[in-house]
Amino acid sequence: MDSDLREPEEDRASDRPSWHAVSAVEALSRLGASAAGLSKEEAAKRLRRHGPNALPEPARRTILAIVFGQLKSPLIYLLIAAAVVSLWLGEIDDAGFILLVLAINTTIGAVQEWRAETHTAALRSAIQTTSRVLRGGRVKRIDASQLVPGDIVHLEAGERIPADLRLLQAAELQTDESSLTGESLPVDKAASDALPEDTPLADRMTMLFAGTMVQRGRAEGLVVETGSRTQFGRIAQTLEVSSAEPPLTRRMARFSHVLGAVALALVAGVIAVQLLQGHSLQATFLVAIALAVSIIPEGLPVAVTVALSVATRHMARRHVIVRHLPAVEGLGACTVIATDKTGTLTVNQLTAKRVWLPDEGLVAVGGEGFSLDAAFTKDGVPLEGSAYEALASLGVSSALCNDATFDPTLGAQSGSGDTVDLAFLVLAVKASLDPGRLRRHTPRLAEIPFSAERKFAATLNRHGDGHRLHVKGAAEVIVPLCRGNRHREALEIAEGMAGDGYRVLAVATKRIAPVFSHEQPFPDQELCGLTLLGLVGFIDPLRPEAREAVAQCRRAGVAVKMVTGDHPSTALAIARDLGIAERSEDVLTGRDLAALAFEPHCIAALAAKASVFARVEPAQKVEIVDALQAAGHVVAMTGDGVNDAPALHRADLGVAMGRGGTDVARDAADLVLTDDNFASIVAGVEEGRAAYANIRKVIYLLISTGAAEVVMFLLAVGTGLPVPLTAIQLLWLNLVTNGGQDVALAFERREPGLLDQPPRSPKEPIFDRLMIRQVAISGIYTGLVAYVFFAWLIGQGMGAFEARNLLLFLMVAFENVHVFNCRSEQRSAFATPFRNNWPLVAAVVGAQSVHIAAAFLPGVRDVLQMQPISLGMWLILVPIAGSVLVVMEIDKLLRRLSSQRTSAPPAAARTPP
Repeated sequence: MDSDLREPEEDRASDRPSWHAVSAVEALSRLGASAAGLSKEEAAKRLRRHGPNALPEPARRTILAIVFGQLKSPLIYLLIAAAVVSLWLGEIDDAGFILLVLAINTTIGAVQEWRAETHTAALRSAIQTTSRVLRGGRVKRIDASQLVPGDIVHLEAGERIPADLRLLQAAELQTDESSLTGESLPVDKAASDALPEDTPLADRMTMLFAGTMVQRGRAEGLVVETGSRTQFGRIAQTLEVSSAEPPLTRRMARFSHVLGAVALALVAGVIAVQLLQGHSLQATFLVAIALAVSIIPEGLPVAVTVALSVATRHMARRHVIVRHLPAVEGLGACTVIATDKTGTLTVNQLTAKRVWLPDEGLVAVGGEGFSLDAAFTKDGVPLEGSAYEALASLGVSSALCNDATFDPTLGAQSGSGDTVDLAFLVLAVKASLDPGRLRRHTPRLAEIPFSAERKFAATLNRHGDGHRLHVKGAAEVIVPLCRGNRHREALEIAEGMAGDGYRVLAVATKRIAPVFSHEQPFPDQELCGLTLLGLVGFIDPLRPEAREAVAQCRRAGVAVKMVTGDHPSTALAIARDLGIAERSEDVLTGRDLAALAFEPHCIAALAAKASVFARVEPAQKVEIVDALQAAGHVVAMTGDGVNDAPALHRADLGVAMGRGGTDVARDAADLVLTDDNFASIVAGVEEGRAAYANIRKVIYLLISTGAAEVVMFLLAVGTGLPVPLTAIQLLWLNLVTNGGQDVALAFERREPGLLDQPPRSPKEPIFDRLMIRQVAISGIYTGLVAYVFFAWLIGQGMGAFEARNLLLFLMVAFENVHVFNCRSEQRSAFATPFRNNWPLVAAVVGAQSVHIAAAFLPGVRDVLQMQPISLGMWLILVPIAGSVLVVMEIDKLLRRLSSQRTSAPPAAARTPP
C-alpha cells in the first residue's frame, strides 16, 4: 500500500477523526496500515514526519532567569531609582546600602527558587518505556518513543500503554485510567464497533490512552496518536496558557504602586518647597534623598522573602513542598479548594466495606485498603456463630474464583492483579482464611474468565472427593441464576448499596458431580441453580484524616468542592461521607457543563453553588476553575493525575501529589504534598495564613517607622528647623533597627485561632483600614514626639550636631520598643510571650548594642555624626520611647471592646437574670 497517498490526510489535524467513532477496519484504512504492521522503512519515514512519541521536557529555568525574576517588582524599581539618584549626587554610602539590600534580597529569593526547581527535577521519573510492536509481520520490542501512527502494539496485564490506541483485539481487558479520567474503578475495554461521536472520554471502551495501565487481559491495538497528539499530550499542551498570579504577588504589586505614588508626590512637594525657599539644587536633592530613604522600606523585600522562606521550611516539615515562593501565602488566602477525589480524598485502594448475607443481613467490614486489622460487625456487634460461618463460605468462593496474589505477611507491596480480585483476597484474609492454602488444597479444574460482555467469572475446583463451582460477578447477572425466591430482595439490596456509592458484586457457589477435568470444556449448563452466598459492596475508602480535614477547612471559611470523573451517585455518596455535600442538587455533571458551554455566567453561578462535579473531563476542570475565579474566589486546585494538570496550572494555587502523582501534575503545580494527604492542605492553609500575618507585621513595622520619620522630617522642614537627621543617619537608623528587627519579626510563631477566622477577601489590600489606623496612630505619635523633642533641643540653644545625636538615640529606642507592638495586630504585647520569638529579642538587644558601640568607635561615629550620651539623658529617652507601647496598647484595648460590643447579642435577645 502506498502510504505517501495518505500523508496529506494524516497530517491535516482538521481531518483527524475521533478514533472511537470509527471501526477498526476504517482506522487501519485511514492510517494506511495493515494487520501485518508497518515495514521498517515506512516506520522510519513516519517517525521523521510525526516526530518521537514523547512529550517535550519542560525547560528548566536558568539561575540567571531566576535572578532576573527576583528583580521584577515595582518596589525593587523604586529602590534602584533611589540608588541611581544617589550615585548621580555622589552619595556613595547611600547608593551602596541600597544596592547591598537589593543583593541580599535577590540572593535569598534566587537560592530558594533554585532549591525548589532542583527538588522538582528530582521528582521526575527517568524510567524508559519499551513496547512490543508488530513490524514487518514480526513482533519485536522497541523504545516506546519510536512508535508511529499505524503501528500495531501488543499489550498484557501490568504494562503501561505507550500511545493512544484503537483496539483491534481484546481479551478480558481492563485498564486503570484513574490518572487520566479520575475514574477509580477498572475500566472494561472491548474491540467493538464504532461508538457515538459524543461518547465521553471515560466511556470510550474501544480506546486505550497513553499513560494509563493495562490491569488485566491482553490487547492488540493500532497506534492512532503519538506524543503531543495523545490525550495525555493535549492536556500537557494546555499548560502553556499563562497561570494566575499568586494572591501575594498581586497584593504586593498594588501596595508597591501606591507606596511609589506617595513617595513621588512627597518628594516632588519637598523639592518644590525647598527650591521656593531658595535652597541650592544640590542641598534640595540631598534632602529629597533623605526623605525617599525614610519613605521607601529598603528592608521590605528581604523581610518578605525571609518570612516566606521561614514558612516554606515550616510547610516542608508538614509535608508541603513550595515550588514558587509567593505561593506560600496563597493557601492562606484561598477561599475554595477544588479537589480531585481519587488518590487525594481517597486511598485509591478498592476495599470491601459491606457484605449482605441472605440469612444474616448486612455486615460491616472494618479496615481500609490492605489493612488487615479489621472486624466484622452486625448492628455494631461482632459477628460470630452461623453468621461468621456464612461470611467464611463467601470468603472461600471469592478467594478461589480469583487470579490475584496477596501475601498478608508482606502487606500492600505483595499484591498484584485486578483491584477487585485483590479486594476479595483481603476480605478472605480478614475472615481468617489462607488463600494460598485454599488454592493448594482445592486445585482449579476449569474456568470462565471475566469479560465485559458476560459480567461474571467462574472457576471449578476440586473439594475432596467432589467438585464445586465458584462464581462472582454483577448482581443483576448472578442473582437470577441462583435458587430460591429472594431474587427481588437481593437485587433491591444491591441497588441500595450502589446508590450509596458502592460497586456491588454477587458471590455464589454450587456442588456438582466430579466428572470434569482440565481437558474438558467448562460446564456452562451448570451455571444455574446456584446458591447465593452474598453481595459484597466495594468502595475506594476515604483517607482516615480526610473527613476532619474537610471540617477544618469549613471552620476556616474555605469551601471544599470535589471534582471527579466518577459516576454522580458514587461521587455524592463519598461527598456525603466527607461532609462536602448532602443533596443531589449539590452535584453538577460534565454533561451539565457541556450544555452550558456558551453561557459562562450560568456556569459561574452553578459552579459557585455546586459542591460536587462528577463525570467531568480535563478541559471542564479548567472551566470549573475559571468559573470559580469569575465568581470572585481564590482557587486552590488539588490533584495527582494528568487530567488535573491544566486546572492545577490555571488555578491561583495548584497543589499536586508528590508520592503518587504524575510528573505533569507536579510540574504544573505551585505546591507539592509529599505525603499525598489532603489533610496536609489544612496545615498549608494555617502556615499560609501565618506567613501572611507575619508579612503584615513586617510591613506594619517598616511603614509605621517610615511614617514617623516622614512626619518628623516634614514638620521640621515646614517650620524652618534644620533637617532633623541626615541621609546617612536615616540609612543607619533603618539599618541598625529595621535591618535586623524586620527579619527577626518574620520568625514570629503563628498566633492561635488562625483556622477559626474567615479567609481574607481576594480584593482586600495589604494596606487595609486596620493597617492605615495602626500606621497613622503609631507613625503620627512617634513623629510628632520626635519633632517636639528635636525642636525643644534646638530651642534650648543646642547645636544641630548635638540635637541630631540625641534624636537619633531616641528614634532607635522608639523603634526598639515599637517592634513589640507589631508582634500582633490584635493581642496585647504583654500577652505575647518572648519565647514565641527569641530571634526578635536578640535583634532588639543587638540593635541597641551596635548603636551604642558605634558612638564609641572612632571613624564610625565621625561618619554618623554621633557621640555617647549620659545616663541622665538615657533616663529621659527611655520613658519617652516606651510611651508608644502605651499608646498602641490603648488602641488595641479600644478595638477589642468595640469588637465585643459589635458581636454581642441585642439586649432584647439576652436572657434576663
